Amino acid sequence: MKKCSQSHHHSLTELNITPLLDLAFVLLVIFIITTTPVVNDLDLNLPTAASRPKDPPRKANYVTVDGAGKLFLNKQEVDVAALQSGLIQLRTDDPDLSVIVRGDARTKYDRIVSVLDVLQQANVVKVDLATEALKPGEH
Repeated sequence: MKKCSQSHHHSLTELNITPLLDLAFVLLVIFIITTTPVVNDLDLNLPTAASRPKDPPRKANYVTVDGAGKLFLNKQEVDVAALQSGLIQLRTDDPDLSVIVRGDARTKYDRIVSVLDVLQQANVVKVDLATEALKPGEH
């Protein structure tokens, strides 16, 4: 068997860190270049802007279906035809109209579907369905 020479064995155990140093210097240069300096050395009087009051929050419009199947538009009892004409009037006043549909849990599903159909015919696209969170232990 041939034995490895001492010098050959010695060079295998050393770690060449030159590529690691090159990588560290490249990363350091990249971080130095990409970091923007904070400029606070000049004393400036910046111009002021006029304060504009915030727009008031949009009024929520509600379509409510009670347990007996009666329809209400913003707390006023209506039938299907009056609901549609009322929604069209509201939409012409506010093109970005949003409506929240509130239905009693005992309401028949087809009554809610008819309300959704009326909303679609009145071209109201922002529609939400009101629900309540489950209480702990309910399914």
